[in-house]
This record gives sequence, C-alpha cells and structure tokens, in this order.
Amino acid sequence: MVSRRNFFQTSALAMASGALLTLEKAEAKVKLNAETPLKLGLVTYNLAKDWDIDTLIKNCTETKFEAVELRTTHGHGVEPHLTDEQRREVRKKFAGSPVKLASLGSVCEFDSPDPQVLKQNIETCKAFVQLAADVGAEGVKVRPNRLHLDKGIPEETTLRQIGESLALVGAFAKTYGVEIRVEVHGSETSRVPRMKKIFDYADHDNVFACWNCNQADLEDGGLEANYKRLEKKIHFVHMRDLYLEEYPWRRLLKLLRKSGYTGYCCAELGSASSDPLRVMRYYRALFLAYQDIL
Repeated sequence: MVSRRNFFQTSALAMASGALLTLEKAEAKVKLNAETPLKLGLVTYNLAKDWDIDTLIKNCTETKFEAVELRTTHGHGVEPHLTDEQRREVRKKFAGSPVKLASLGSVCEFDSPDPQVLKQNIETCKAFVQLAADVGAEGVKVRPNRLHLDKGIPEETTLRQIGESLALVGAFAKTYGVEIRVEVHGSETSRVPRMKKIFDYADHDNVFACWNCNQADLEDGGLEANYKRLEKKIHFVHMRDLYLEEYPWRRLLKLLRKSGYTGYCCAELGSASSDPLRVMRYYRALFLAYQDIL
C-alpha cells in the first residue's frame, strides 16, 4: 500500500524530474540553435543602394549583418573599371572588418538570341570574375531573364544556350577561385524545373544556384519539391521582406538548415525607410525568430 505522503513525494519527484528533463532538452535545443544559425547578409539592392563601402561596413557591423552582395551600378562603386590600386583598397577594407564580401551582383544574362549581345554578356561576366578575385569576393551572381518564344525560338534552345554559356564562364571563374551563382530569376525562367534543366545543360561543378524566394517556388509540386530539385546546387540565397506572408519563410529556413546549408541568406530590402538601421535590426530579429533561436 502506498501512503498518502509517499504518493505525493513520488509524484513531486516525478514532476521535478520531468521538468528538469524538459529544461535540459530546451537548453540543448537553444545551445544547438545558437551554434548553428543561418548566416545573414545584405544585398545592396535597394536599401543600401546609395551607401559607399565604408558606410556599408559600418552599418552591417552595427546591425550584425555578416556579409554583403554588391549589386552593380550602386553607390559602393565596385565595378570592373576600378584600377588595381582601387581594387586592393576595397579588398583591404573588407579584410579589416567583420563583414564578408560574399558576392558581386552582376546583371549578366545569357538568353539573348543575338550572338553579339550574348558574347558581350559573357565578356562582362569574365570581367566581374576578375574583379571578384581582386577584391576578395567569393562569387559572381548572374541570371537568366526570359525565354524568346515570341520570336519563334523553342524553350529548350534558350535553356541549352544559357546552360552552355554558364559552363563556359564557370570554367573561367574556377581558375580564379570564384563561384558562378545563377539567380533563379525571370518571369518565365524562374520556374524551378526550367532552372534545373539549365543546370543540367551547364553540367559544371563551379556553377551554382542563388535561391531567390520567388512565388514560382510554390508551383510545380511546391516548395519542398522545388528545393529538392536544386538542393545540391544552392550556394547563395536572396530573401525579401520576411513579414510578407505569401512566402513560407519558416519552411524555407528549415529546409536550408536541414540540408546543411552554410552559405549566406542575403536580404533584399525596400529603400523607403527613414531609419534603415532600425529596419535591419528588426529584420535580423525576425530572421532568428523564424529559426526558433530567439
């Protein structure tokens, strides 16, 4: 027979043990999450489009953004026309800061049916690769932009041309230790099955994907199916405003972490703000909260 006193003592002990075990699990989860958060960066499009290098580094450091992608034509001025001395200065500034120069965001695209336009984009991409190597950037972002069905050009012809062009610039970039990152972009080409065909045609180990968080990611079987199609190629991520509910941000972040993604998630934030640093702080807080870190 269990006495009333023994019953309550045993129950209290069980409850205490259960609470302790729950606390230990919670602390272990927090510790794990704290050790393995995804890394947050900033694309200079659009919030930081007018910032020079010093301002970029200062603001990213202050708000704990770990990296930047410098989109071409913006206020930072990091373009292929820089002299050798200017390139060394850019490299020095980032090397002496906690902010990583993760990528150069070119607008090079390889879908044009005009051979001269295609050639010019390839040469411009090569110039960005050389610039990236000089300033210490890890990669160069390029993009497909459209199909040309209205001109009677079959879809597969354009996808093959893009892929073969990527193989060419990918091989060139590999000799410089720079990655080619293909943004999932374009009103027609952003459909992930088409992007998968582009990568199949490229068939190169230095051509990677920049996941772009498009609404098209939710078509063709949904987010998980599309992520799986490109999972092994994803080396960079662009993200929009996290408060926009039409995109399943938590599910994406879970997929990235589960797959062992170690690259950067770079925010593309709107420019309409009188207090951009406040926006960046809020963004980072939400980014961590969506990973159950806060």
